[in-house]
Amino acid sequence: MPTDFPESDGTFAWKKTTLVLVEVSAGGRRGLGFTYADTATARLIKDLLADVVKGRDAMDVPGLWAEMVYHIRNLGRPGIVSMAISAIDTALWDLKARLIDLPLVTLLGRVRDSIPVYGSGGFTSYSVSQLQKQLSGWVDQGISRVKMKIGTHPEEDIDRVRAAREAIGHNTELFVDANGAYTRKQALAFAEAFSDFGVSWFEEPVSSDDLDGLRLIRDRAPAGMDIAAGEYGYDQFYFRRMIDAGAVDVIQADVSRCAGITEFLRVAALCEARSIPLSGHTAPSLHLHPCCAISSVCHVEYFHDHVRIENMLFDGALTLINGELHPDLSRPGLGLEFKRSDAERYAL
Repeated sequence: MPTDFPESDGTFAWKKTTLVLVEVSAGGRRGLGFTYADTATARLIKDLLADVVKGRDAMDVPGLWAEMVYHIRNLGRPGIVSMAISAIDTALWDLKARLIDLPLVTLLGRVRDSIPVYGSGGFTSYSVSQLQKQLSGWVDQGISRVKMKIGTHPEEDIDRVRAAREAIGHNTELFVDANGAYTRKQALAFAEAFSDFGVSWFEEPVSSDDLDGLRLIRDRAPAGMDIAAGEYGYDQFYFRRMIDAGAVDVIQADVSRCAGITEFLRVAALCEARSIPLSGHTAPSLHLHPCCAISSVCHVEYFHDHVRIENMLFDGALTLINGELHPDLSRPGLGLEFKRSDAERYAL
């Protein structure tokens, strides 16, 4: 799917996004799942993982997950392997809920009626006027937290953050995301500068692989500024190492990357055991139901690209009410139906 405008963050630029869709059928019902990955992910699903789950009991989702992990031992867990498992695992959970005619959040066990979001975009490829228009537009929709990208041109970042604060006023939280673009010393300096504009969330100030650096920033960041990371976690062991290192104030996990809802629930248990808040990273249509079943979740990322794609490709895609997402309890599973005819012209 082409983006509506060229996009970039502190370390990457893109003009298109690929969605890999999985459908699984049993008992006259069909479940769907997806991930944002690459065509290689689809090939792995088709050539290997589909045969692992075919013919098995659709109700045994954790068992099917374990079988998939067993069969990819020699391929490794990170990257496209975990994203492939994510798409299938999510489809299996959707199918199971549909087979018993329940919304997925009811099957998992609902602990809340809705989940707050933060508007996310503010790409470094945007002009200042584009940035201000997007962020203020989210505020007008009732969203009380917004996030912008920084790091491509560090010399411009303070002015862009200042412009963002002017656009959203003083009653909206401002988040920034460097995508690991800064050095440790840069990140410390920018943390101090951003605090003047009320920045309350600094995501990946340094690389998420630099746990010592994240810990340094977390320890020395101004009071009221959370350090967050975790979007590139592909298994629970990654998140355990990040938590054990004391690297972040908030863990970010992504259902579309971390091997699906099955592993996301385990990450949530780690967070709850260590009193660390969990935030759902991107793909809001995938995160809504599991996040409404997890008490440690603080919010879900309402990412511009994915909101746009999910509304284009799925009936039942989400709408905001006062800055929060509410699961549709009248629809089984995730509540989504694939718009096959609308998607056909984008098919690979």
